[in-house]
Amino acid sequence: MIIISDKPVDGNTISREYPVNSFEWDIINKMSLSDEEYFYDTSEQLNFELWMRQEIIEASRQLNRSGMSFAVFRKARCNPRYWERTSEGGFITRNDVRSSDATLDIFVNGGQYATECATAMVMIYYKALLSIYPEQLYNQVFPQIYLMNWHNLDPLIEEVGDTRQVADYLPGDRRYFANPDVDPIHAYMQGENVIDLGNGTYYGHGIGIGNENAIIRVLNRYRRRDSQQSAYLLDVAGRPNFIKLSNIYHQFV
Repeated sequence: MIIISDKPVDGNTISREYPVNSFEWDIINKMSLSDEEYFYDTSEQLNFELWMRQEIIEASRQLNRSGMSFAVFRKARCNPRYWERTSEGGFITRNDVRSSDATLDIFVNGGQYATECATAMVMIYYKALLSIYPEQLYNQVFPQIYLMNWHNLDPLIEEVGDTRQVADYLPGDRRYFANPDVDPIHAYMQGENVIDLGNGTYYGHGIGIGNENAIIRVLNRYRRRDSQQSAYLLDVAGRPNFIKLSNIYHQFV
């Protein structure tokens, strides 16, 4: 159920604004038919969430094409023109560059970067916001960016670091595949953070784009020889606070 300004809204009325079977149409219908209550103060907040979910998916596809490599933190690397590598393997924007330029460089010059899957997820959320926020606003809101899995997340996107059970899984959600019987030699394959791309497909850095079975097959290659437990998709999701991010955007524009 979609609730705007404390009033239930007919999903059919909202979905008419979008082409039938479009990305937005599918999400609105899923929300409106759900037992979960999706609260918004304004219709603009709902529209922003739909917009950002679409940009999250687009950023995922762009990162997949960027050429960025998978690497554990001790082997992580970044373009020194825009980022400083920390001793732990994280990346911090240089003081003499704009955060917008540093963010964009990851997706343009991905071959100069290598990191693990959680950090890649955070990169995607920053790129999605850069595609929505005007550069002035983006650089004002994120004057410096620190990238290293879920550590030191900016308060504006800290919710993506937490996963919880939700009534509905929607395109743009962060999901997680667990691999409990991972071979200790390949401990970095103990799981895979992914973005739900819709239509039963997911993007995971280092694995690429595939359906649930394809990602599980990859993870299962790294199990202990005596393993009896397959990798599996956890029944949880992580999401940014779309309303908070929407309010920042609409206050600026």
